[in-house]
Amino acid sequence: MRYHQTGTKRLRHPVVGDLELSYEVMELSADTGLRLAIFTAEPGSRSEQALDLLASWAKTPMSALAGEPLDKP
Repeated sequence: MRYHQTGTKRLRHPVVGDLELSYEVMELSADTGLRLAIFTAEPGSRSEQALDLLASWAKTPMSALAGEPLDKP
């Protein structure tokens, strides 16, 4: 089996739809077999906009999404 160090992944997210992400995998010397994968979207792409939208949801408190005041007693 061939191990890819870089490439492109196409994913379908249930909310934002299709994403095209570049990836790079690095082997970490701290532990045999340990790898770190980094995924990025092309700047200005629809994939970047979709990831920005998902990131904004992660920053929003759930109470704000439900329409509740943020400073409940």
